[in-house]
This record gives sequence, structure tokens and C-alpha cells, in this order.
Amino acid sequence: MDYGKVREAVIKDWNEDVLSSLSGLVEIPALSAAYDAAWERNGHLRAAADHVRDWIASRGLPGARCEVVQLDGRAPLLLVDVPATAGAAARGTVLLYGHLDKQPPLGDWSDGLGPWQPVVRDGRLYGRGAVDDGYSGYAATTALTAVQAAGGEHARAILLLETGEESGSPDLPAYLEHLSDRLGEVSLVVCLDAGGGDYERMWLTASLRGVVQATVTVRVLETSAHSGLASGIVPSSFRVMRRLLDRLEDSVTGEVTVPEMNVPIPEERRAEAEALAALEPGAAARRYRLADGMRAASDDDVELILNNTWRPTLSVIGAAGLPDPAVAGAVLRASTSLRLSFRTPPTVDAETARAALVKILTTEVPYGAQVEVGDFMLLNGWQAPATAPWLAATLEEIGDRVFGRPCRSLGIGGGIPFMEMLGLRYPDAQFVVTGALGADSNMHVPDEWLNIAFAERVTEAVAHILDAHARN
Repeated sequence: MDYGKVREAVIKDWNEDVLSSLSGLVEIPALSAAYDAAWERNGHLRAAADHVRDWIASRGLPGARCEVVQLDGRAPLLLVDVPATAGAAARGTVLLYGHLDKQPPLGDWSDGLGPWQPVVRDGRLYGRGAVDDGYSGYAATTALTAVQAAGGEHARAILLLETGEESGSPDLPAYLEHLSDRLGEVSLVVCLDAGGGDYERMWLTASLRGVVQATVTVRVLETSAHSGLASGIVPSSFRVMRRLLDRLEDSVTGEVTVPEMNVPIPEERRAEAEALAALEPGAAARRYRLADGMRAASDDDVELILNNTWRPTLSVIGAAGLPDPAVAGAVLRASTSLRLSFRTPPTVDAETARAALVKILTTEVPYGAQVEVGDFMLLNGWQAPATAPWLAATLEEIGDRVFGRPCRSLGIGGGIPFMEMLGLRYPDAQFVVTGALGADSNMHVPDEWLNIAFAERVTEAVAHILDAHARN
């Protein structure tokens, strides 16, 4: 397949069609269900799915069927079924994945920017969901049209865009079961919800961490009391919480001490971390805007990478029962609640980790305080299978002819629920987990942005992978 024709088709579609429709998607406040209790009544998730469906339907892919599937009480899913080209009917099914739901706006955006306000500036498209992960359906569709425009081949392609990824994909197992007969035998999975360390090369995700989230509440009083009268008699709920957290994490080193959340680090992953650290020394910490005087958790780049990919970490991501400092009275509060988010190594079983967490937090609680642990979100991690020779050769050629630099693989500290589900369901499939995300793309935080030129090159690369898969 001609590289020049593919590039021409991709750039033309992105400039003339993709950006305008993707900007319209940014305008839809399609918060994931975990952040919008009234998501079904508000209709934003369905609006996002309908918006992208209409655009894909307008692309004129021969025989393509576009359908928004919605099971009762579950967030909608966009399913696009594109028949194989004439020479690739026997190559099974390619499953291309992305998601349309979004994180909340979270904080103040810069002047002239806003979460639902698409802005193109300096080669970037700003707005919530632009890079995480609204562009994915557009990139996948454009890759398919580019293959056909350049005279290439592709197997039957299923584009699956869910609207619950940011909530941990709770509805995805039901949809996979519901659609199992329609998906067929999947031989290649392309996930476009990832990225890498820079915008100079194609990045392949080698592993993803899992997630164990829970809300922990410590209650010491039926009702709050005057702190001057109660303190010294009633232990504060925050002090009890601190002691419980000490059971989970070494506050000096940050080491998570729950045995069920720790695994041996495979030697090939350590070698991968060493190669990544050597590529750009100091980059692991430099990507983040540390406060003045602040330093990273380690001076060793390899250790930082392994901390982020193969060791468990704990973040406190929410709290309740704590008033704003400006209005905090002299009160010994009845309770404290914290939302704990553990990122677990790729091979940790999330349910086993959950059970261990509950036992640690509810056994022999200091002073007999009441402890509740609930509102769980569990996600297993994932490891990529060995790369088939045809795919390895294709990636090498893409590195040379599309990016001008060799492709690289890396572990990612985040998670994608769909990958673990598909890995179990299709153990013989090849996986390409890639995308346009960069460490500075600001996904989940203010000023999220998509590098447009990089997204175009990722689209171009996917087109060549589809063609190579069809011919091998």
C-alpha cells in the first residue's frame, strides 16, 4: 500500500472533516456515569454516541452498519461493522476500540479555554475529551477510509466505542456477552486510548496497571462535638484514619505494604524500563510541573518508571466530612471519609486485593471506631502478548516511514478495562495499544489537548497495520 497516498488521504480527512466534527463532540458534556448520577435523564452520553455515529455514517464506507446499542439501565455503546475488502475476507475480525465518555471539568481552565469549548491553537485542539478519548473513533474510521483510498486491504472491522470507560467500564462485560455472536473471531485488537512519552514516535503499550478504589469512612461520634470539650476524650476520626492508612502505606517511602497488591517485576519489564530511561534521562519527573522546591520520589529514572508501572501506589483522591478551612469551626467531627485509589501491578487480581484491603481496615480498629469500606471500583491490569513476526515487521516499517524514529513500547500506569476483558476472551489475538496521548496532554485535568499532527500520524500508522494484517 502506497505510503504517500495513505498520508494524503489521512491529512485531507483530518483537515476537512475530522476536526469540525470532533470539535462538536467536545461541546457535549458527556460525563461518565460515575460523575453524573442523572446521566440517563441528561442524555449527554447518548448524544455523544449519536453525534459520532452520524459522522461515521456520512463517510460512505461500503457496507458499513452504524448502530447505537443500549441495554436497559446501561450506558450506550456505538458499534460500527465494516465488511472486509475483497482480498481479506478470511482474516477474521479487527476490533478497534475507544470511548466517548469524559472526566469532569475539574478546576479552572486557562483564559480562553473551557472544558466544553473546542479551541484550535498552535496545532492543538483543546477541550475535555479531545484526546481522552474522543479522537479515537475518528482516527479509526479515517484509517479505514485511507486504506481503501490507497488501494489497500483490511479485514472485517468492528469499531466499538463505549461510554463508560472513565467509570471503570462496568457495563462492558454485559455488552461483550450481548454482542459475542456479532463480534466473530477477533484476530487483531487496536486500542486508541493510550500514548507515550513524546510526539516523535509511535508508542506501544506493553502493560497496564489495575485499579482498586474504595471509600473508607471512620466514625467516632453519633454527632459532632465542640473540639475544646471533646478532644483528649474522644480520639479524632482523622487520627484513627491516619493509623489505618499506616497499615496500607509507608508514608516515608510511599511503599504500599499490602502483600496482595505486590508482585515480582518481570525481568523483561525491568529491561524495558532501563531502555526507556536511557532514551531521555530525567524525563520521567520532568513531564510534571512540580511545585517549587519539590522533588520526585526517587533520583533514579528506572525506579520512577517501575514505581509507575509495576509497583502499587496509593492516592487519596477525595474526602468528605472536612469543611473548607475558611469556615471550619472548633468541632471534633463525627466522621472522616477518604476515597482511596490504589494502582496495582498488571498481574494483581483486583478482587483478591479488595478482600485484603477490607480485612486490613476493619480488623482491630483503634479505639473500636466504626469503619465502613465500600463504593468499590475494581479493574484488573493487563500485559501484551508476544508480538507476531508480521506485526513486528510492520511496526519497524512504520517507525521508519511514518515517524522517522523506531517505535517504542512502555508500561503505562493507568488502566483500560477493555484490554483485560479482551485478553481473556481472545487469547490468540494480537494487540496494538497505542494512541495520541502524551504525558503533557492534560487528560483528566484542566486544559486537556490533542496534538493534531501526532493524531494524524497515529491514524496513518493504524491504516498500515490494518493493511498488513489483511495480507499476512
